[in-house]
Amino acid sequence: MTTARNIFFRKLASPLIQVILLGLVCLCCPGMFNALNGLGAGGMMASDIHLTNSANSALYACFAVVGLFAGSVTNTLGVKATLTIGSFGYAVYSSSLWVYDTRGVSGYVIAAGAILGCCAAIFWSAQGAIMMSYPEEKNKGKYVAIFWSLFNIGGILGSVITLGINLQTGGDGGVSTATYTAFVVIMIVGIFFSLVLAPPSMVVRDDGTNVTVAKSAHWKNELKGVINVWREWRIICLIPAFLASNWFYAYQFHVNAVYFDATTRALNGTMYWGMQIIGSIIFGFVLDFQGLSRRVRALLGACILFVVMMAIWAGGMVFQLSFENDYDDPIHWTDWRFGRPFLLYIMYGLSDALYQTYMYWLMGAMSNDPALLARYAGFYKAIQSAGAAISFGIDSAGVRLRWACLISWIIVFISFPGMFVVANRIKPTSAPEKDSDNSSSTVDNDMRAIEKPTQTFDDKYEV
Repeated sequence: MTTARNIFFRKLASPLIQVILLGLVCLCCPGMFNALNGLGAGGMMASDIHLTNSANSALYACFAVVGLFAGSVTNTLGVKATLTIGSFGYAVYSSSLWVYDTRGVSGYVIAAGAILGCCAAIFWSAQGAIMMSYPEEKNKGKYVAIFWSLFNIGGILGSVITLGINLQTGGDGGVSTATYTAFVVIMIVGIFFSLVLAPPSMVVRDDGTNVTVAKSAHWKNELKGVINVWREWRIICLIPAFLASNWFYAYQFHVNAVYFDATTRALNGTMYWGMQIIGSIIFGFVLDFQGLSRRVRALLGACILFVVMMAIWAGGMVFQLSFENDYDDPIHWTDWRFGRPFLLYIMYGLSDALYQTYMYWLMGAMSNDPALLARYAGFYKAIQSAGAAISFGIDSAGVRLRWACLISWIIVFISFPGMFVVANRIKPTSAPEKDSDNSSSTVDNDMRAIEKPTQTFDDKYEV
């Protein structure tokens, strides 16, 4: 009986199962947040754009600030505790929409946006540490794909719900209070999924290696580690890519809102998030192809990404010149004009998945150390959120769509030189003891100690 129990917990604590559990947490929490966005926040929120913008501004501002230090929070509390705490923010935000829908309390929505910004920053830092450090180096791309697929099911669900509502009501339907309640319950389920995650010390890869576990450093040393990440040449080179990684959402979603009617927007959203899954799976396997060295795969991936992104954005620019913000003839999927814009929009989803998958794989190729990767992920999400905040600000200011398209294209274009520089310097392996580029996590013995991994699974597994 004990042997069977040990085998069960060993399987549960494998990197693959842990990343799947992580994907389920993200499906239930940030995935459902994406679903809410896909619903247009539904109900009364759909008619209060000012309140929505205010909540999003508070969210992204807090996300960007806290994200700079989120890695230190993750390293201090541990990835499991940080993920659980971060998950609460999503349930709080969803509950604020329910309160607003039933009682019209707007202040709670803005406050919940700020709370979610802080929680999401540490949540994504812990998520990045797990996803990038748990797999073997040969499997990092595939594990990113698994995570990204589960995460994007949330966006698909939101679009499918919206599609069903619009088909039933002819495009004039709102979201019921019961829908908000369901989202809150699903997010609470996500919190419980985070509690099932194994402590990092118990995770053993298929090749028998253990995840490196660092004891919490003194706060001064953690601060030094954060500053060192900000000064690291590879991170500096990738700042334009971090900034670009969510910049284009504001433009793409605006095009979907202006050019298509409500029912067709929901169909587009379903396919947009669906293509995210397809893109991440394909690119994850390409990046893990063992017939090429890791440096060649990094460069090849950057080349593929550059060609795909430039082709799609060139097509997008040509399309954008045919209409502007004041377009007042939204099309349905039965319209003869539907085909090409629809193909372009789902290609936007594909390109986003390729971009995000590559960024996570590239950072994962820079280190295997969870403490360092937590800082990388926190910094990545901070700059990403700052870019999204600026982009949505430009969108709110009423900038013409052709200029918004051109700005997005330029931002994406200038992200590639630094990306190629980093890809060209990727090493064959990133064993923790060789991560000399950031002394705060792998060199200073006074800052961290390697704990002996737990070997008994019957009485040590934490839930």
